[in-house]
Parts: sequence; C-alpha cells; structure tokens
Amino acid sequence: MKRTVIASLAGAAISLAIWLAPEGRSSIHARPSQALMAPVVEEQADTAAQPALAGLVSRGAYLARAGNCMGCHTARAGDGAAGRPYAGGHILATSIGTFVTPNITPDTETGIGGWSEEDFWQALNAGKSRNGAPLYPAFPYTDYTKVTREDANAIFAYLQSLPPVVQHNAPNRIDFPFNFRPLLYIWRALYFTQGVYRPASGESDEWNRGAYLVQGLGHCNACHTTRNPLGASQGNVLGGGQIMGSNWYAPSLTSFQEVSTADWTIPEIMRLLKTGLSSRAVTTGPMASVISDSLQHLTDADARAMAVYLKSLPPGAPYSRGAAPALTEEVDKQLRRGGEIYETHCLDCHGNFGQGQPGVYPALAGNRGITLASPINAIRSILNGGYAPVTASNPRPYGMPPFAQILPDEEIALVLSYIRNAWGNRGSMVTAVQVDRSRKGAQ
Repeated sequence: MKRTVIASLAGAAISLAIWLAPEGRSSIHARPSQALMAPVVEEQADTAAQPALAGLVSRGAYLARAGNCMGCHTARAGDGAAGRPYAGGHILATSIGTFVTPNITPDTETGIGGWSEEDFWQALNAGKSRNGAPLYPAFPYTDYTKVTREDANAIFAYLQSLPPVVQHNAPNRIDFPFNFRPLLYIWRALYFTQGVYRPASGESDEWNRGAYLVQGLGHCNACHTTRNPLGASQGNVLGGGQIMGSNWYAPSLTSFQEVSTADWTIPEIMRLLKTGLSSRAVTTGPMASVISDSLQHLTDADARAMAVYLKSLPPGAPYSRGAAPALTEEVDKQLRRGGEIYETHCLDCHGNFGQGQPGVYPALAGNRGITLASPINAIRSILNGGYAPVTASNPRPYGMPPFAQILPDEEIALVLSYIRNAWGNRGSMVTAVQVDRSRKGAQ
C-alpha cells in the first residue's frame, strides 16, 4: 500500500583480480650489486604506490556501492540462505532460465582471483567473459558498457582488495534453446550497442554526471523498462516494466500517471534517493533495498546530479490506469465491504480520508502508485508488508505489517479496490485471482 518510486538501481557487477608478476629477477641474479639494491628500490616503490592504491580502492568502493554490485552478488534469505558479501549465490529468474550470480571475491578457486584488469574491462564494456565468450544479458552489460575505463579499474581494485571467500555456487539453469550459447551472437547483433557514455553537448557537467550514473553505473533501465521474451529492453527508456526475476513492477519515470518526478523539486528527489522518504512518496519493496544498500551512500553532489537528470526527462506517453468500474449496485456493494475492511485494518495509520502521516505513513489519496494500471505492487505490500529502507538517517523506519496470514485473498482484493476508488482515486477493481497469483509468486 505504499507508493513505490523506483528511481534506479537494482544491480549487478562482475569482478576480476590483479595478477602481479615479479619482474627483473634474472638481472638481479646476474648482477649482485643490483641485487643488493633491489629490495630497497622495491620497498620505496611500494611505499610510494600505497597512497595511490588506497585512493583507487576507496574510489572503487564508492562506485561499487553506487552500482549496487553487492545487491546482486550476495545471496539472501529468499535464495535459500543468506551468504557472504560479493560471494554470489543470488538467484535471478528470467524469461530464458534461472541464473545464479557468481562469486566475485578474489578467491582463485571459486571466485575470480585469476582474472586480470583487462578481463574485467572486457566483461563490463564488451559483455565478454574471460575466455572471450559472450555473456548472457542477465549481467546488465548493455548498461555497464557506458562505464568509463577509469571507473572500471577502480571497481576492480576494490573488489580485488576484498578478503577471498570460498563459496561454490550452483550452476545456471538456462532453458533450451537459449542454452545454445552461439545464439548470443545474434542477440548482441540485434540488441547490444557497445560504447562508453559520451557527454551530451549543450548540457551542464552536472546533468551529464547524472545521466552517466542513471544510464551506466546505476543501470536504472535494467528494471524500469519493458523486456521482450528474449530479455532485451524495449519501448521507452525508463518507461516502466516488470522487474526481471521479481513479481514487482518498476513504474515509469517519465509518465505523470506513474512516477515522473518532473514536477518535483531537486531537494525532494534527492531526499527520496538518499532516504527513501519524502513528503510525496515512500519507497518499499526492491527499491527500498536499493536505497538501503546503495543510494544512501551517494555523495550529495552525485545525488543532486541524478535528481537534475531525472527531473529533466521528457514526458513519456500516457499510460492507461485500467478501466475504472462503473458504479453499479454490485460494485457499490463491493466497495462498501472494502471500506469496512479499511476501517478495521488501515484507518489508524492512513486516516479517514487516506491522508496518512507525512514522513511516517504515506497518503493513499491522490497516490499515483496506488492507481497504477497493474495493482501488483500494492498487492505485494499488503501481503508482505511495506517498509521504508533502513538508512543511517532513519535506522528504524515505520512500516506496515504483512497481512498475508490475516486477510484472505477476497478481502485483500476488496480493500484494495476500495482504496483505488476512494478520496478521488480512480482505478480498476482488483480480483481475488490477482491476489492469489501474487501470493504464489506469479507475475
């Protein structure tokens, strides 16, 4: 029952490891006088390199956070068991099969300890594995190709600095015929355009920084777009779509009928990105995790740059909210029953008129997230509960308890139909079948 504004960043990253080969040993053995000096020279070089390496690792840690690499490369309770950070094991269901994210710690046996900096760059920029084979687009290299070589090197250095974790992950389970890897060459020819982000002329440095973060490192389009049966983005950029491997819908960031922020102020967008809360919205579901794991760590400058870019997006095509019901006697009866359920379970927090409590419980009246064409996000929030992200500024956020064990499917459908058609809201009726499908994890 929360409005979910999904501004980006569901994510994944691959990583590799630095391989340092000692040089010059033959000349040391050949010339003893140089051999005596060599350790001193190497020590001086190492000492001089330490601050530069530390700076690179620190920058890479920030960029890995901004790209939410850990979010995909860490197993969670929903995967069967929680895992170690960056050790992989997260299960990602797609239209062509099930992928299990790899271990990207620098363990040489189960991780990527044998990869080089160049291997990492090829994976990020060209979508190719260490042996040159094309990667499946479950790894969003279609977005990561926009990341600069400098940022890729920094992320690589950070991931290489992590403690190695020995963790064997299950293999991918890709459906036939998609498990025939040569088909990826056809897919790439149709849907992949390689290339680092090029700043747009006529736009400010701040706007271009925001575009780079949203389009590239943040890979927002990986969630906020419709995908065809082959897993390729289609339709308008950031125009909304079903989240791959999830039964949540990532709404359009360009449509005023969904969650465009074109009429927001820059500070309002920044606050939402960094805290998940604003006077106009509360994020829940997958976006709450993105903010908790990733976006809250953005610098103010980067959060502002993203806000500037998001606010500038041109309006997308209007979206249908679904057919609002004609107020027949039967519909009126159902809405009255839904209102009674609302009074029992929802009124104390969301108010008599759906006004909510700013910063605590979101308003339901006039909430575009409530009247989306698909009610799936609202259904998920009622079933599983809705909680704002845990952040440094809001370590114990208010939330809505789950009602999956309290209300049957029919009553959830009734109360949600009421909310979608009360206080000036107009949306389609929700059915018990839709609730049942969501309860069972169907999209």
